[in-house]
Amino acid sequence: MKVNPLGIEGAWEFVPQQHGDARGLFLEWYKADLMAQTVGHPLDLKQGNLSVSAAGVVRGIHFADVPPGQAKYVTCVRGAVLDVIVDVRVGSPTFGQWEGVRLDEQDRKAVYLSEGLGHGFCALTDDATVTYLCSEGYAPQREHTIHPLDPAIGVQWPVSGEPELSAKDTQGPTLAEARAAGMLPVYEECLAFRRSLSERG
Repeated sequence: MKVNPLGIEGAWEFVPQQHGDARGLFLEWYKADLMAQTVGHPLDLKQGNLSVSAAGVVRGIHFADVPPGQAKYVTCVRGAVLDVIVDVRVGSPTFGQWEGVRLDEQDRKAVYLSEGLGHGFCALTDDATVTYLCSEGYAPQREHTIHPLDPAIGVQWPVSGEPELSAKDTQGPTLAEARAAGMLPVYEECLAFRRSLSERG
């Protein structure tokens, strides 16, 4: 498996080696030792999620309070999505920037995003099936949304016309509104929390 750091600190792309023949194929889609080596600490798995989306659906941009945040290891097992990482950490050199990685059933890549980063994706096919491992369980009081169409972030969602959003995501504040309300993680605090995980691990 190859690991490529993304342009936003704290996010990586994992590219598995696929072994196929006439019977089908096999791959290792997650390796705990490689994860710990890359990130600096083991992924303390607390929850596994799976979502199925119709083409044109956008989910996100979601993030959680740090500590403890919610790190995610995300892959697409059916169809294809554009997976998007957004830096919502106040004080980060890439604050407000986003990066997209295509996840699909051909290359079978995965992405890892550290605590404090925002996450969303757009379904490029019907029945796009995304599964992700999480470092913390669902805790609605700690979880937040940024409006995925915030022009200040400018994510280029690959949809024709308006993407389909949930009511919760439609009502999300802009990045500037979330910052003014004190909702956003602080970059240095996110780094300090990750250092504490490394020391523990």
